Amino acid sequence: MSINGFLHRIKQNHAIEHATVSILAQSGRPLHLVGRSDWNGFYLYGDVETELVRWAAQEGLARLKAGQSRLAIHPRCGTNLAVSVLLSGMAAYTASSLRSSSRTARLNRSFLAILGALAVAQPLGTLVQRYLTTTTDLADVLGIGEVRREVRGGVVVHYVPIVRQEVL
Repeated sequence: MSINGFLHRIKQNHAIEHATVSILAQSGRPLHLVGRSDWNGFYLYGDVETELVRWAAQEGLARLKAGQSRLAIHPRCGTNLAVSVLLSGMAAYTASSLRSSSRTARLNRSFLAILGALAVAQPLGTLVQRYLTTTTDLADVLGIGEVRREVRGGVVVHYVPIVRQEVL
């Protein structure tokens, strides 16, 4: 598989992961979940019933395929955090690098630059998700495989494999 094919699969799985978490959130019970996608599926870390994970993954995939592309974007995605950290760090570095007569002036400029970076980070993070870290191009995705549950160090972990059409 080419690197582009590999990355495309991760982006697909990331979108399905987000859709699954969004469906689970609509269940009405409080959720404390963390997700992580790889090239074959995704992991959900948190205490939730396996049947509910399986159903939410199937429902999320079906809705994405039906055109509900907004489910591929999640406001608490790690992409948003990464964009926030990157922008804030660059803003602080740039602002503090400008010549100034006082340390206080550089600190004030850095603080304001960080606030500005954080103001644009959320909408930019959403765009990064939409165009770089997820895709709703799921033509080769056939379904959800057998969801596996295990407990690692007291944490419930579900692995959700994605079944794809074989490419010859």
